[in-house]
Amino acid sequence: MTKLKNIAIFCGSSRGRNDIYGEVARQIAKYMVEHDMTMINGGGSIGLMGIMADEMIRLGGKCIGVIPLHLKELEVAHQNMDEMIVTHDMASRMKVIMEIADAYIALPGGFGTLDELFEVLTLSQLNVHNSPVGLLNVNGFFDSIFNLFDKMTGEGFLGDYSRDILLVDDKIDSLFEKMQNYKKEGFSVQKIIDQKTEKVG
Repeated sequence: MTKLKNIAIFCGSSRGRNDIYGEVARQIAKYMVEHDMTMINGGGSIGLMGIMADEMIRLGGKCIGVIPLHLKELEVAHQNMDEMIVTHDMASRMKVIMEIADAYIALPGGFGTLDELFEVLTLSQLNVHNSPVGLLNVNGFFDSIFNLFDKMTGEGFLGDYSRDILLVDDKIDSLFEKMQNYKKEGFSVQKIIDQKTEKVG
């Protein structure tokens, strides 16, 4: 079992219309502080990422923000992080996050959240990293994406070995347990090539 220390959280710069999202952000912060984990996020003080950072700080946890220069004002950079890293652009932001993080978790959010989630999934698929990637399916938020995954798998565009990279749960403690126990086995670029060239039907 690998002990996870630095967790990158991908989530919305909006709060959403249901209070459950903010409450879950606080609960994750509480879990991480209790387990001596450091939170890494996009560095903003607004939305779910702001709620989670505020709760981490209130409980005495450690927070690292990574924010591109052009978003520093738009997302209102958090003023109370233990460390704030300002990057030139979005690509360098993700590069810094991946240099620091031991694992990744996605919460509800918009295009930016999905972009970050799919980037780390793709890089795991290509063996660029072996860190666990988790998705907390709060309030059934990601159910429609799972339907798309079913379609992608059924049509031969997504292999089972690739789909299994993403660890999914609707409970915080069990998601972290899956991530702690994660061991990526049997994944290779050759398998991806074989799956992409395989005739379907």
